[in-house]
Amino acid sequence: MSIVQRLKSALHNAPFEPFHPASFDLIGHYNGKNLARDISSGLTVGMVALPLAMAFAIASGVTPEAGIYTSIIAGFLIAILGGCRVQIGGPAGAFIVIIYGIIANYGLANLMIATIGSGILLFLMGLLKIGNLIRFIPISIVIGFTNGIAVLIGLSQVKDFLGLQIDKMPADFFGQMDAIYHHIHTVNWYALSIALFSFAIVKFWPNNTSTRVAQWRRWLAKIPGTVIVLALSTIAVTSFNLPVETIGSKFGGIPQTLPDLQVPTFDWQNIRNLVGPMITIALLGAIESLLCARVADTLTDDRHNPNQELMGQGVANIIVPFFGGIPATGTIARTVTNIKSGAVSPISGVVHAITLLVIVLIAAPLASNIPLAALSAILFFVASNMGNWAEFKRLRHMTMSYKVTLLATFFLTVIFDLTVAVEVGLLISCLFFIYRMNTLTKVTPMTLSADCPEGIEAWRLQGSLFFGSVSKLNHVTDPKRITAHNANKVVIFNCTSLMNIDNSAMDIISTYMRALKRRNFELIICGATDHTLRQLQRTGIAQTLGRNMVDNMFEAEKLARELLRNIH
Repeated sequence: MSIVQRLKSALHNAPFEPFHPASFDLIGHYNGKNLARDISSGLTVGMVALPLAMAFAIASGVTPEAGIYTSIIAGFLIAILGGCRVQIGGPAGAFIVIIYGIIANYGLANLMIATIGSGILLFLMGLLKIGNLIRFIPISIVIGFTNGIAVLIGLSQVKDFLGLQIDKMPADFFGQMDAIYHHIHTVNWYALSIALFSFAIVKFWPNNTSTRVAQWRRWLAKIPGTVIVLALSTIAVTSFNLPVETIGSKFGGIPQTLPDLQVPTFDWQNIRNLVGPMITIALLGAIESLLCARVADTLTDDRHNPNQELMGQGVANIIVPFFGGIPATGTIARTVTNIKSGAVSPISGVVHAITLLVIVLIAAPLASNIPLAALSAILFFVASNMGNWAEFKRLRHMTMSYKVTLLATFFLTVIFDLTVAVEVGLLISCLFFIYRMNTLTKVTPMTLSADCPEGIEAWRLQGSLFFGSVSKLNHVTDPKRITAHNANKVVIFNCTSLMNIDNSAMDIISTYMRALKRRNFELIICGATDHTLRQLQRTGIAQTLGRNMVDNMFEAEKLARELLRNIH
């Protein structure tokens, strides 16, 4: 084996993931043609990201420039340091509810601390190779909280969509419903008209660049519908001086400068209260980014490095808060736009960030008259596309565990919060998993050879013997059976079909084995392989049994006859 091969083998088996971003692979393999494609796609996705960044920021309870700064800085860092070639990072709709709740409960300064903490957690998750474990979260939980977040995003935009006169929307579901109910009479018909018109444009704007469609559709499809909405709604508000709330009237516009460095005040007492939000942001960011990366893989026939992706996301979330940003992750809509625009490398993500930076430095004053109703319409469209609503129709065909897990996660996300929803969803999934494994585990009597003498019994152990199914051994290991006057003196456990065994089951077997020994009875275990054999050896049961560990039932019956003669 060469030195290079040994080094690769050592890195592969190391306990920590080596830091190797996808951008490192560009060295020696990048050319002018790829650069042209990346510049074109980066410019396109930068235009798509602009309205989304502002809309996500405003909906999260921060200023619009916070979303833009996040897209610039996080977009650059995730592209350079992530594990996916074409991933576009930035603020995401899934974070809206989380960020709004943190600001409402802890304040903006503590959002910065929570974001930094989540970045550290994300980096450690990648470093410790936990990225592959994210895929083990049941799809029912992912769909449940995604649909729940989509509902909450839509609900949070009702105020601006209708132009309601509400000073500040509450963070909780029932508070929002109550505020909307008591202020529904304050509808601003100009804002509602702008919102409906904007939603229709975004909804029906051409997005198919296939050569089979008309030339004018292909030309229009190259211009993001969200950009058209911003342009037309701003022109309408400016030209007719419409009485609607705008970015300028609410936030005073967007600064035409680079963000200042901000250092949060760290209070260890406060940090303890932020552990929950940190974990929530990190978990949601990990799931969102890795799901996005998997979508990118299917569209590009590539394979991302999930652990490196988490490390890249972690670095971005550690740095972004120091420049007034909010939590960031990989974003599916922008990543898909990037791919369909021809991106081939992380350079497109860098160009996307530079595009947004140039817009801020040159065209920021133009954003003052953008109506919030138009941005709310964009978010309504994002929420409608974000949810997997067809899954609710398919529930009647699904198993009870899938239905309960999805619906519980969905309603808990809407009514309480994402942390509670995921925790309860995982608990429900675990309970149903234990139940399913319990039903698959069997301990059944075996029929022995016709010439086998009395005093020998055999049991077939099937499935997985663990803490949730050890009760299946109760009828076999019951002490009353051992002390009965007609008790069998040699017991065979056939483990050929046993896939897994845990300490709870081995403790019962060990206790049973000692009880048999006290009566001068014998236990034989046959057919133990792989995990079962390793567990029996690790706990010393195999060593205690010695020659009573055999390979098959033929040897087990032969040994049982011999042991029975010795007992007599």
